[in-house]
Amino acid sequence: MAGAGGGGCPAGGNDLQWCFSQVKGAVDEDVAEADVISTVEFSHSGDLLATGDKGGRVVIFQREQENKSRPHSRGEYNVYSTFQSHEPEFDYLKSLEIEEKINKIRWLPQQGAARFLLSTNDKTIKLWKISERDKRAEGYNLKDEDGRLRDPLRITALRVPILKPMDLMVEASPRRIFANAHTYHINSISVNSDHETYLSADDLRINLWHLEITDRSFNIVDIKPANMEELTEVITAAEFHPHQCNVLVYSSSKGTIRLCDMRSSALCDRHSKFFEEPEDPSSRSFFSEIISSVSDVKFSHSGRYMMTRDYLSVKVWDLNMESRPVETHQVHEYLRSKLCSLYENDCIFDKFECCWNGSDSAIMTGSYNNFFRMFDRTTWRDVTLEASRENSKPRASLKPRRVCAGGKRKKDEVSVDSLDFSKKILHTAWHPVENIIAVAATNNLYIFQDKAN
Repeated sequence: MAGAGGGGCPAGGNDLQWCFSQVKGAVDEDVAEADVISTVEFSHSGDLLATGDKGGRVVIFQREQENKSRPHSRGEYNVYSTFQSHEPEFDYLKSLEIEEKINKIRWLPQQGAARFLLSTNDKTIKLWKISERDKRAEGYNLKDEDGRLRDPLRITALRVPILKPMDLMVEASPRRIFANAHTYHINSISVNSDHETYLSADDLRINLWHLEITDRSFNIVDIKPANMEELTEVITAAEFHPHQCNVLVYSSSKGTIRLCDMRSSALCDRHSKFFEEPEDPSSRSFFSEIISSVSDVKFSHSGRYMMTRDYLSVKVWDLNMESRPVETHQVHEYLRSKLCSLYENDCIFDKFECCWNGSDSAIMTGSYNNFFRMFDRTTWRDVTLEASRENSKPRASLKPRRVCAGGKRKKDEVSVDSLDFSKKILHTAWHPVENIIAVAATNNLYIFQDKAN
């Protein structure tokens, strides 16, 4: 198989061929920490692609219109706007530095000409307006063209200002700043389907915000014990249901997922559903609790399923069945024998994200050595692909990669002992309609597409 099938899969059940499209970012060997990409998110239409980095910057790429001279080529993504979303801060009460790193970006549905997105670091969430200006007013009565005020005594006639074309300018302006509501680090934000509210989650609490109100939020989940010594788990991710505005889920470091209904009570400490897979006692080890921690949870676009990512696997759950997942896909099972060294170098605590394709028929998540995995839910086939500049010729097909866990290594296989654990794909995104994927590899953003077009 050359790629996991998805929306827009060629007719006749043929496998999807992935090919290289673009790579963004410097080639330098010495990567500045501030340039490392920390989140990737397509807009609802897929025309815009936003990335956030550890330096607090947000870069938005816009898809160019199809080129008529090259009708078979897809529009490329080029830089549309770059702005500094967050700056480093200092909490004087706790004597703590607050990093500028962007933890999450979420787009709001487009309702007018301007676009809006939420971005957050560890403590502060900001609502940004991205707007275009291609005209400017000229012919003011009280000031000259260069902006200087005119002498009112010399004004003998009134002029009607006119709009003149100018070079396109994209402006990013902060419209709301939501601060001072989280004691612990924010790990998730999720916009509600009512388009009026959103949630933000940290290690112990989930807050509900109104997009128009910055000085007040409602605490809807609080798992902080009265005595912190009794703390046994933390919240790792949270998301609203895509269609039901009263339903949300949050995952925990114990590998459990709780579904809450905000209609039942103002404080959702009592969950409506509790999803947990029983542990196999025979496979229990020192690392069991660490690798069972859920690092990401995502509802399917249909709202029928949700997907969770733990250290070694991706699981798909049917919202109507809490006892066990309906699918379990092994991401890098060959690392189970390496857990001891991964614990020593802290890689075992890496938080991998996962994403659905537009039709919910395929899922994608990252691994090490700049590998990322795709799983086709209809054919139950999977593939390992690599984000690498070595294969960065336009429309060059991606070759499936295989990892040899032990024994005799075949020609095209990579030995598990030669994997580079400093090269990791933590953040990926799939275009909401088409087979276009964005993969963040350290400071580089790779864009791949299917070869059908």
